[in-house]
Amino acid sequence: MISVTADTFRLAEVFTISRGSRTEAKVLTVRITRGGVTGWGECVPYARYGESLDSVTAQIEGLPEGITRAALYDALPPGAARNAVDCALWDLEAKAAGKRVWELAGLSAPGPEVTCYTLSLAEPEQMRAAAAKNAHRPILKIKLGTPDDMPRLEAVRAGAPKSVIVVDANEGWSAEVYADLAPHLVRLGVAMVEQPLPAIDDEALIGLARPVPVCADESCHDRKSLSHLQGKYDLVNIKLDKTGGLTEALALRQAALAEGYGVMVGCMVGSSLAMAPATLVAQGAAYVDLDGPLLLAQDRESPLRYADGRICPPEPGLWG
Repeated sequence: MISVTADTFRLAEVFTISRGSRTEAKVLTVRITRGGVTGWGECVPYARYGESLDSVTAQIEGLPEGITRAALYDALPPGAARNAVDCALWDLEAKAAGKRVWELAGLSAPGPEVTCYTLSLAEPEQMRAAAAKNAHRPILKIKLGTPDDMPRLEAVRAGAPKSVIVVDANEGWSAEVYADLAPHLVRLGVAMVEQPLPAIDDEALIGLARPVPVCADESCHDRKSLSHLQGKYDLVNIKLDKTGGLTEALALRQAALAEGYGVMVGCMVGSSLAMAPATLVAQGAAYVDLDGPLLLAQDRESPLRYADGRICPPEPGLWG
């Protein structure tokens, strides 16, 4: 039996990016029960990709009861619906076999990984205060993508002088803006910029000097995306809600590394259940951004553990 329910998790604070603000995370939880064993997974439908709670629910409810992971790849496109079902099937298979997912996938046992902590887009003085509050964290990811980003960037660096900083413009810049900001990004020690240009306009990155490495997020969904990234990006951000699950995420990671891209593993704003499968993809990644649960006012039972700026792999009571 496949069931899907909508769940809402209140955020600890308002979360703002260049496309808007939110106060809660609305997710879908999928449970698949076979032979008295239940596996589960979570997805976050994303309007940027034409998804809604209703549309993704309809996709999931349209699947045959006995769907396998292999059949799922052809039954649904990359996206949130396939992600939740794929992860639920992995969890189901692991529980039925009495093993961990990493064993079934032929991976090494996962360990803790340093994760970014995201600072929401706000006024410079607010972002400086948030940076100072979180200056103990190894890596801060700051949301930008406005016409007036330099004061915000300067404020964050002043608030957290020792943290590594990565910038996520969420498609909010142009090639000219990136070129103008690049010397200042270097001066302020920014390590990487995520999706500076709209995906539809990223041809402008070809031939553009990139003194600060550029990571594809909205421009990279699955392995088929890689052929369109050459000469534009240095890294790819792998999110299970984009790839359509752990199966494709692991394949994308392998393919991206083989083509010379650095790997970042990211997330939508979701609970520990959404992050748990991604911790397997995150092993040894150049950047890990799996801080979703840290932004919530409440989380799932048996949540992931975060310690010393690191995300720890899930216990069996949560997933996998």
